[in-house]
Amino acid sequence: MHQQNFYTPKIPFTGTIKGGLREGKTITVTGRVLPGAERFNVDFQCGSDIALHFNPRYGGSSYVVCNTRQGSSWGREERKQPSPLPLGANFTLIFMTNHDSYSIVVNGAHFMDYKHRIPASSVQHIFVTGGVEIQSIAFQNPAPSHPNPVSAKSYRGRNKSQFNKAAPPASFVQASFASCMMAPPPYSPSPSYIVPYKTVIQGGMYPGKTITIQGIPIQPANGFCINLRLNSGIAVHFNPRFKENTVVRNSHLNNKWGSEERSGGMPFHCGQPFTVAFVCDTQCYRIIVNGIQMFTYNHRHLSHQQTDIVEVSGDVSLSSVQV
Repeated sequence: MHQQNFYTPKIPFTGTIKGGLREGKTITVTGRVLPGAERFNVDFQCGSDIALHFNPRYGGSSYVVCNTRQGSSWGREERKQPSPLPLGANFTLIFMTNHDSYSIVVNGAHFMDYKHRIPASSVQHIFVTGGVEIQSIAFQNPAPSHPNPVSAKSYRGRNKSQFNKAAPPASFVQASFASCMMAPPPYSPSPSYIVPYKTVIQGGMYPGKTITIQGIPIQPANGFCINLRLNSGIAVHFNPRFKENTVVRNSHLNNKWGSEERSGGMPFHCGQPFTVAFVCDTQCYRIIVNGIQMFTYNHRHLSHQQTDIVEVSGDVSLSSVQV
C-alpha cells in the first residue's frame, strides 16, 4: 500500500496514515518552531481518540508533554524538560513504532520512549497544529534484515562482548532502530548484498528521508565507504579509515573533491557490527552510528532529489540496506 508523503502542508493539517501504524514503521516530521510559538502538537489519531499527543510548550520554561486521550478523557501526562525544540529553530522529529512503545528521536538524538496505551494499528491520521511550520511529513516502512553468514560468524564470541562495551545499551539501540531490526516477513525475497553494492533511492533524497545500513568491517580492514550519489557526482562520501583512525566526509561535485571533514571520532571497529543511518535534514545530513548522532554534514548539493543512488564498497560485509 503506497503511502503519500506530505510537503509544506498548511497548518492545522490532518493527513491519512494508510494501513495504520505497525512495528518498525517510522514517521519523520521536519519543520521549524515559530519564534513566537506558545505550543504546537503532533497527534496520532484514532477517530476521536489520540494514541500519542506530542506537545512542546513554551513560556516561563520549555518542556514537552506526551499523553493519550480515550473517549473524552486525557490520561496521565508524561513531561520532559527542557524541550529539545527551541523557538525559531529547525528540527527533524522521528517517531519509530516499536512493539510496545514509540521511540521519539529529535535531531538525531533519542529523546524518550512512550508506551502504547492504544494499539498503534488503530492509528488512522496524523494531525499537526500550533506555532509551527512543516516542510515534510515522510513515512518509511520496515525493511527486512537478512542475516549474512560472515556477519553472524563475526558477531559471535568476543566480538559480541566488545560490541556491547562500545555501543549504547541494547534496549536503546533496539528502540532507536526497530525499523531495521525487524525479522523479514515470510513473503519477502532475500536480497543479496555483494560488495561493492549499489541500489537506487526511489524518488531520491528529501528532508526526513533516512537511509540505514548495517554491516561489519572485515579483516584486513583498511576502510570502507558509503556514497550517496547523483548522476554527476557524490553528494555525501562517508569513509571510515582504520589506519588513520578517522571517518572522512566529503563531496565530489563539478568533477572535483571538496574540503574533507575529519572531526568527530571513530566509532567503527574491525569485526564489530554497526548500524549507520543518514537522516536528511533541511540544512544537513545527520549521521547516527549505533543509536548515537556522531556527525552532521552540511548540504553541499542542494537539489536533494537528484541524490538517488547508494553505493557501499571496501572492507565490509553488509547485512541490511534500507532505503
